[in-house]
Amino acid sequence: MKIGEKLKNLRLKNNLTQAELGIRCDLTKGFISQLESDQTSPSLSTLEDILSCLGTNFTEFWSDLAEEKTVYKKEDVTIADFPEDGYKIHWLIADAQKNEIEPIIADISPGGKTEEHSAHEGEEFGFVLKGSVTLILGDTKQKIKSGESFYFKSKAPHYIINHTKSPASVIWVSSPPTF
Repeated sequence: MKIGEKLKNLRLKNNLTQAELGIRCDLTKGFISQLESDQTSPSLSTLEDILSCLGTNFTEFWSDLAEEKTVYKKEDVTIADFPEDGYKIHWLIADAQKNEIEPIIADISPGGKTEEHSAHEGEEFGFVLKGSVTLILGDTKQKIKSGESFYFKSKAPHYIINHTKSPASVIWVSSPPTF
């Protein structure tokens, strides 16, 4: 795995020369140069020392080395069917629980309703793609038609009901993930 560029960027961010980083870590400037050009690899203990001198740790260092997926295809969508409640959830992003937001599509049959979510920290946004639904937010009920959207802080119990005789579809985005 090539880590040299990442180490170099961290060193520069800390306004250190290769020689200064080497002194702080009890390494030579030449070794730091070889690391940054991926000509050599450090032991785990040496890498831990370098990262400590650069103000970070293994978890932070490795977390953004992994390439993040930016495009999700149809085959990445996971669907869960809740026929007893009359709705389906389409998780649009795999493993969204690790992200700050979770987008889904909720297909709600006539007379169906989504699971009730308790009050929690965060916020939610929705856009009705098709049909008409009723948003239950605490003690309030608000009808939302196709082409309309909703936004709320998740400080009250909430869910959606389809009181109509036609199917409804809603894009629903939660932060943090709750579905």
